[in-house]
Amino acid sequence: MQDIAAAPAIAAVHPLDPLTSEEIAAACNLVRACAAADSCRFPIVRLEEPTKAELAALDGGQTLPRRAFVVSLDVQNGESVEHVVDLGEPSIVSRKPVPNQEAPYGQPPVMLEEFFRCEAAVKADPGWRKAMHRRGLTDKDIELVQVDPFSSGFFDLPFERGARIVRAVSFFREHPQDNGYAHPIEGVVAVVDLIAGKVIDLTDADPVIPIPRKKRNYGAHEMTAPRTDIKPLNIEQPQGPSFTVDGWKVDWQKWSFRVGFTPREGLVLHQLSYQDGARKRAIIHRASVTEMVVPYADPTANHFWKSAFDAGEYGLGMLANALELGCDCLGNIHYFDVPAADSKGEPFVMKNAICMHEEDYGILWKHYEFRNGLFEVRRSRRLVISFFATVGNYDYGFYWYLYQDGTIQLECKLTGIIQTAAVAPGATYPWGGMVDDDLGGPTHQHFFNVRLHMDIDGGGNDGGGNTVSEHEFVPRPWGRDNPHGNAFDTTSRVLSRERDAARIANGETGRYWKISNPNVKNSVGASPGYKLVVNPSPLMLAQEGSFVRSRGGFATRHVWVTPFDPAEKYASGDYPNVHAGGDGLPRYIQQNRPIENTDIVVWHSFGHTHVCKPEDFPVMPVEYAGFALKPVGFFAANAGFDIAPDRNAKSVLSGDTPAGAAGGGSCCHGS
Repeated sequence: MQDIAAAPAIAAVHPLDPLTSEEIAAACNLVRACAAADSCRFPIVRLEEPTKAELAALDGGQTLPRRAFVVSLDVQNGESVEHVVDLGEPSIVSRKPVPNQEAPYGQPPVMLEEFFRCEAAVKADPGWRKAMHRRGLTDKDIELVQVDPFSSGFFDLPFERGARIVRAVSFFREHPQDNGYAHPIEGVVAVVDLIAGKVIDLTDADPVIPIPRKKRNYGAHEMTAPRTDIKPLNIEQPQGPSFTVDGWKVDWQKWSFRVGFTPREGLVLHQLSYQDGARKRAIIHRASVTEMVVPYADPTANHFWKSAFDAGEYGLGMLANALELGCDCLGNIHYFDVPAADSKGEPFVMKNAICMHEEDYGILWKHYEFRNGLFEVRRSRRLVISFFATVGNYDYGFYWYLYQDGTIQLECKLTGIIQTAAVAPGATYPWGGMVDDDLGGPTHQHFFNVRLHMDIDGGGNDGGGNTVSEHEFVPRPWGRDNPHGNAFDTTSRVLSRERDAARIANGETGRYWKISNPNVKNSVGASPGYKLVVNPSPLMLAQEGSFVRSRGGFATRHVWVTPFDPAEKYASGDYPNVHAGGDGLPRYIQQNRPIENTDIVVWHSFGHTHVCKPEDFPVMPVEYAGFALKPVGFFAANAGFDIAPDRNAKSVLSGDTPAGAAGGGSCCHGS
């Protein structure tokens, strides 16, 4: 068992540190004093972060105001207001109503207390109860029905415009721990006005499809034949981890960064840099996942509207899990506890919300020179910074990896339980895959968008910025300069304006993007940079002109580049909840601003198209999506070349035979 380090209460000592519990309480108290206290709620409370330029002033000895961004919601009348609070004064320095009564509308995210408010409203509605009776449920059965509040989407219906609503679907359960997703109640959808606390629209479709009754539970206590042949796998670091933690600041190997956290994005990495000899070199100023959307491809009543924006409509940070050793993380763990605000503005601590540990990652580099017997190999090690969020039925893990050779990677892990659809006995499901008897899983897509405020060698500060160029491989025609037909070329073009930079990946030509600093020269006279390595990823398949495509426009391109603007924080815009669409990246780039050699933000959309299958139920094995940033001309040589071999590390054969016996050998491990 490894030691577990946690941060029980970190005082804010740096302008980028998340708000403390005391700061959250102070900010909410100031806002509450200007509102109707009994009906005032707090969907968003976060640090109002200083900009890169403002942080640069710290080097001159200046101090920065400590500010909070607070959105209040009056649950009596639905009015929502943005506040910026100066915590040093203390005072409210700005106040701006959220214009959700005017097109294109938009609401603050759905709060956890509204989940329960929705269920109560649905179960009290006579029309919904009648629909349950039509499907053979008694009043006693109804008490156990699981009601899932789902962000409603937008279809320009009168009751949607400017309203704070959710759509609710229902699932039968025989007992509270029964897996309701095995028993969907098809054809019944309630629209709930969260301010009025009542159902304002109800679908009760014909024909009535019987509720699937086959049990598909997954709790360990219900497992009848668990595997018994798995031997223990222990990960030990007897001298402790190689990283050091000072509050929210982390140093590991040659990496340095600050940990942040917001209610919408969850984990944020600030001021990511690498020690290259005598120089501490900046790479990324801020990195986070700002949005994700999950559009469904079933056009029927229960599913056509499903397109949850899990970050903007709920908050990935607000739904973060408390992690446990040996399950979500394994090894010598450092946990970060995150202060947060509940819907009433009361501070609480999200225990173990962020997990950090080291992992072995196979071979970093190796060569055996048979001519002289020289054999060298180094194992790779990576630092993992992660958190998990549960958004209704799905669970999402966000894992940032830092490698010894300077590589940066984000891996998103998708698991949990799929949405399901009841299928009439003997029928097949046309909008996805059958996963069990009378049970279908709708085909859907998952799209993530990561926002990378780049800072290659100080780009964006005095003296210049960063530039993005696009490269791809093309065959060279036969000719005197290609007499054998084997030559091919790499094309290169600079993306100079925003509309030039809304781009789609192309695996056939190996298209990639390089973010570089044109004001600096590397060891071979070129510009140092990082390459965006895009994994195979779909784009949104919903039709042009559809509401979901308009609302999730960021998922129509793999790459976007904008000049930094503090008002442009999220790929889908500030308030995607019940928003008519057209906001976020497609709107930002209409300005067509210059993006060459300036302070830039690179946005990358990636994801997964999921056609459901029996293996995805009752709980889904992890699917992966993500990307990497790899140094290209950033270093003068292999940045992992200086890792010393660990001559004490030994491989062990089966039966605890020492390495070296019966063909075993030593392992040179990255230290």
